[in-house]
Amino acid sequence: MANFPTIVLLLSSLLPSLSSAWTTLVPRQTSFSSLQLSDWSSFQSLDDDEDFDVDTNTYAKEEDTQEFKAQVGASMEAPEIDDPPVDPIQVPAGSQLELDEDTVLGVLSACRGELGTLFGYSAENRGVGITGGVDYVELDGPCVVIRLKGRFWHERSTVLDRVSNYLQQRIPEIVEVSIEDPWQLTDEANEVW
Repeated sequence: MANFPTIVLLLSSLLPSLSSAWTTLVPRQTSFSSLQLSDWSSFQSLDDDEDFDVDTNTYAKEEDTQEFKAQVGASMEAPEIDDPPVDPIQVPAGSQLELDEDTVLGVLSACRGELGTLFGYSAENRGVGITGGVDYVELDGPCVVIRLKGRFWHERSTVLDRVSNYLQQRIPEIVEVSIEDPWQLTDEANEVW
């Protein structure tokens, strides 16, 4: 068996001849491909770009005082509530309310207040950019359909889960709380004003 220095010496003597034999058998092809970047000269807006108003407001920072947040938020409109006006039905979790449209509207109204930090109904929340709201859409058998609009601090799916939990703990006949349009749970929907 050959020792290590002998093997290294043998391989180093073969490398130049192997290298020249390889280049003879496989000729090098030099090709260059050019990469062209767009100059945006043909950029056009999409037809549906006008469908959304992107939120361009300036908001207070989290570390700002509550007064400053409220001052900034007071200059913005609260989310409009599209539901018929009803008095909030404020009952504790575990209540056994009957499932009908008026009860759902009343409990949803109470939900807006009790889970207030999720929504933009207070000036302080709007001041830091929380402009989101929740609306009742319809009652489809034992299923409640709602609409999320505006901008939320939490993930929109979390907001849906919290509202769903609130309603179901007070109206146990509700089987499901769903969203009107799946797009309303996207990040893109969170940036539309």
